[in-house]
Amino acid sequence: MISASSPSKVTTTSSMTLNASPPSCIKFLTLFYALQEVQSEQKWVENGPQRRAKWWYSTFHTVTAMIGAGTLMLLLSWLLTLNSMWQLIQLHECVPGTRFDRYIDLGRHAFGAKLGPWIVLPQQLIVQVGCDIVYMVTGGKCLKKFMEIACTNCTQLKQSYWILIFGAIHFFLSQLPNFNSVAAVSLAAAVMSLSYSTISWVACLGRGRIENVSYEHKKTSRMDLMFRVFNALGEVSFAFAGHAVALEIQATIPSTPEKPSKIPMWKGAVGAYFINAICYFPVALIGYWAFGRDVQDNVLMALERPPWLIASANLMVFIHVVGSYQVYAMPIFDLVERMMTKKFNFPPGLALRLVARTTYVAATLFVGVTFPFFGDLLGFFGGFGFAPTSYFLPSIMWLIIKKPKRFSMNWFINWVSIYVGVCIMLASTIGGLRNIAADASTYIY
Repeated sequence: MISASSPSKVTTTSSMTLNASPPSCIKFLTLFYALQEVQSEQKWVENGPQRRAKWWYSTFHTVTAMIGAGTLMLLLSWLLTLNSMWQLIQLHECVPGTRFDRYIDLGRHAFGAKLGPWIVLPQQLIVQVGCDIVYMVTGGKCLKKFMEIACTNCTQLKQSYWILIFGAIHFFLSQLPNFNSVAAVSLAAAVMSLSYSTISWVACLGRGRIENVSYEHKKTSRMDLMFRVFNALGEVSFAFAGHAVALEIQATIPSTPEKPSKIPMWKGAVGAYFINAICYFPVALIGYWAFGRDVQDNVLMALERPPWLIASANLMVFIHVVGSYQVYAMPIFDLVERMMTKKFNFPPGLALRLVARTTYVAATLFVGVTFPFFGDLLGFFGGFGFAPTSYFLPSIMWLIIKKPKRFSMNWFINWVSIYVGVCIMLASTIGGLRNIAADASTYIY
């Protein structure tokens, strides 16, 4: 889900905004000369304003003016979560001869056998279930948009029906046994994400800016603006949700003392973050440039021409979220099936998969149909679950296990990540919950 958003609302598959208006030389000069007439011979007086700036001053001043806080927050999150991803990969085999194949296993090692599961497991489940709910909504929206463009004479269904269709697909796909069995689906999803994000920013660039585009904040109450900004922080954190399944993915990689799994896993993570950057940043910058504050949560929804290209992009998003749903659902399937086998003596096999997995898909489908608010769900789940698992839980565990020297660069970076993550968690949870309640009162199913 790649999207751009207005200054008061950030989104990604993703979500991103620029909070400052692009500088306008013409507007500035017009205003300047309207306020003060300055004769040319008076411009060079010695007691005038000091002019001691160097060339690089103009660089960072201009970047600050043009990029704005939203994109800077996205960049900061990209860097901090890349560091926390590296930490998780290194901690996977931090004890010789032991592999922490699940986030909860590492949590037990860091926080203790009793406290660890209570700290880690709820946050991880929120991320995984939250992603799947958002993917339900996104898949339904994109199917609806695809059909509206591809078949203009067809009877158009409401969005809720398309979400139901998307969910029905997963009743079948959820019966695939494990991560390896969804490898082809996941590969297709990765290719589609790069393809549709490229289409998004290229189409925005080709379309150009809309008429009377505005980069100013929308006229709203200060309270509403504050909640929208809170929600935006969660949407940014949603863009970096892969930490919740990183250890489970690393567990599928063979490991020996000579060739530990952290080496190929880190290469894969760097590749993923590079693709992440070339997907998110161009869409954020160019999408906001084209639509300003009126851009939608999903920028593809605002594009109309050329119809065949926009329809193809929406179909690509659909394929992407089909694979993404399964990636986040597989660890939950494994957890539930192990619990039912151990605690309830349920025999493993097809019957167990049918009961457990069908129930899970039905539950996420129900929530997706009931609360189909893409941007608000991003913000709520982004703050409540994604910020802990991606920002500060890896840093806390690193401080406990590795014990870096106090006030060293490593120690400082970890505490910055913890502070930023906690702030995002608190603010975006409040903002997302409030926006869901507000939008639910006006939504037509």
